[in-house]
Amino acid sequence: MWAHARWQGRYLPGNLTPGDRLRAYATWCDAVEGNTTFYATPPRAAVESWAAQTPEDFRFVIKLPKPITHERRLAGAEEELRAFLEAMEPLGPRVHAFWVQLPGSFSPADLGTLAAFLRGLPREHRYAVEVRHRAFFAEERAERLLERVLAAVDAEWVPFDTTVMFASPPTSDAERDAWMKKPRVPRRTRALTARPIVRYLGRDAEERTVEGWRPWVEQVTGWLREGREPTVFVHTPDNADALRLARRFHDEVRAGVPELEPLPDPMPDEPLTLF
Repeated sequence: MWAHARWQGRYLPGNLTPGDRLRAYATWCDAVEGNTTFYATPPRAAVESWAAQTPEDFRFVIKLPKPITHERRLAGAEEELRAFLEAMEPLGPRVHAFWVQLPGSFSPADLGTLAAFLRGLPREHRYAVEVRHRAFFAEERAERLLERVLAAVDAEWVPFDTTVMFASPPTSDAERDAWMKKPRVPRRTRALTARPIVRYLGRDAEERTVEGWRPWVEQVTGWLREGREPTVFVHTPDNADALRLARRFHDEVRAGVPELEPLPDPMPDEPLTLF
């Protein structure tokens, strides 16, 4: 996301080289979703560049590649997994969690496969799982079985809150695209570990996005007071203002937890001059 075209020249300087875009992003937010790894394992040199552009306490939530999660469906992908984890090594402590996003067809009947996969992962890393099959949200038994599988390896369940998107029909091309592609599941707010991860999708209209995240401000405030370390990602259909909105969300949480560290001072979108 740090190379999102809508941010260049608006929030981030427009003349940045690829080797500086993440560095600029990291002055706005201290965490990022690693989505591009879903499509291909990057060269190790690219990952070394990511590490060089970010401080050690920056958080990457890195998605496992599609061949592992969607094509092999977590079975028989040992070689792909090994190559992926080796490529990610330069990030070191910046890897907050490896993100196992499963297809909508991955159902409660597949939990044995998930359990075996998670048990076989290296224990030096943390893992977070996102499911999209409605049975995990609608059936209490399926929900409890998944929680048991995750708890056995201290893995988190990543909720993707799209309830605001589906509360009323779309009104733009970006919203219509999200309406077609995003999962339609209930909001889930229970954390399983000390490091919950939340993905939230708002709307084009800022006031609707902000109103929709009110439950999360309260939830995240509560987690912080319990001593947990939540990570929250704020999306809109086109993500054009996601950087600014993420900082606004952080400010609202910080109003309830003043001891929460402020985010960095953003890099200006134009070079500073003496005159």
